[in-house]
Amino acid sequence: MSKQKKDHSEEEVLVDVGQSLSKAEHFFEENRKSITFIAVALFVIVGGYFAYLHLYQTPREVEAQDSIFSAQNYFEQDSLRLALNGDGQNYGFIDVAEEYSGTKAGNLANYYAGISYLNSGDYKNAIEYLDRFDSDDEILSVIATGAIGDAFVELNQPKEALDYYERATSGESNEFVVPFYLKKAGLIAEEQGDFKKAAKFYNRIKKDFGKSQEASDIDKYIARAETKMNK
Repeated sequence: MSKQKKDHSEEEVLVDVGQSLSKAEHFFEENRKSITFIAVALFVIVGGYFAYLHLYQTPREVEAQDSIFSAQNYFEQDSLRLALNGDGQNYGFIDVAEEYSGTKAGNLANYYAGISYLNSGDYKNAIEYLDRFDSDDEILSVIATGAIGDAFVELNQPKEALDYYERATSGESNEFVVPFYLKKAGLIAEEQGDFKKAAKFYNRIKKDFGKSQEASDIDKYIARAETKMNK
């Protein structure tokens, strides 16, 4: 390439860049108000989020943790009425769940309230509060879902109970709680006359949870379900 052509090419590049910069400047001038508004809006949103997190949500989480402590003590003492409703000076689980909705302690209060209602014989409220509970913890999640199944059993709604037992055990692998609810699912399936499904639950206990307490006598449950299945 000759020097003249090279210089000419470089001049074209410089002209193109200059034109692009000129267009960008023109665009900015034409849309200055919109761009400024968007920038300010983003600043306000981001700043507001961090302000919410540090000035409101974090202190609220701490306050919620303090508020649930007394109810947890009553729960451990099996004082379920006080655990649920408080003692006049300290919040119960119901108060914490409502007052601190959106916090970790508020979510946990739903779990405690549901279990407290279940143990108190108030099965409809047990289902309501346990259904509100949401957790990534495998054990608590399985127990909460399985406990809803227990409540439906007590309400003489075996179809719904079986559905929740299946939800509690589907895809889960915890050896302490999953076989417990698998066995319950098998028993309900047998009561419903679905012996094939019952055998499936029992066989999963034997295959996947062979060291569990439920596995110790699972062969007789498998034999019973398979015998009835083949009739």
